[in-house]
Amino acid sequence: MWNSSENQVTLVFIRHGQTQANKERRYLGKKDESLLESGKEVLLSYKEQNIYPTVEYLFTSPMKRCVETANILYPELCPVVIPEWEEIDFGRFENKNYEELKDDIQYQAWLESGGVLDFPEGESREKFILRCKRGFIRICDEVRQDIESDSSKSVRVGMIVHGGTIMALLSLYGEKQYFDYQVLNGRGYICNLTGWGNSMQIKEITRI
Repeated sequence: MWNSSENQVTLVFIRHGQTQANKERRYLGKKDESLLESGKEVLLSYKEQNIYPTVEYLFTSPMKRCVETANILYPELCPVVIPEWEEIDFGRFENKNYEELKDDIQYQAWLESGGVLDFPEGESREKFILRCKRGFIRICDEVRQDIESDSSKSVRVGMIVHGGTIMALLSLYGEKQYFDYQVLNGRGYICNLTGWGNSMQIKEITRI
């Protein structure tokens, strides 16, 4: 059986590189945008600085910006795509920035709610977190099955995802709130997974 007190599972969350919408500070959710050339260069610069740890497993959102980032950072690995890790659906706010939305009554209501209200014609944060959770449980189960025969095995699991995916999972299994885990493009977190099932926790969260 898999024993979380003996196995060491390190999680490496990395947000994808910068896209044009990111550069313009637009809400980028369902729009499937590729990385900017400058975004690729920044990733390569970070990689040369050795800020990204090696990983044995690699999972990614299906969206171009994440798959491209995975191929740049870990070209030797073939990432497993997790459909549930697509970014949140921003609905009417998609591909717009603050300047374009500041006079929108629904946007002002969303801001005043602390970002808790559902996105108009989009997705609720609650449903998004549950969607991300389903994907996370599946990848944890895959890793668990692989290492349960060796109680002393330690592994590092890389996840190339969206800022929203990171906030969803760390707020669910960590100790802080959703927006506490905001992170820049190409950056992320290294942390430890403990427990299994309903007892899963993510601890010792440090920034990349």
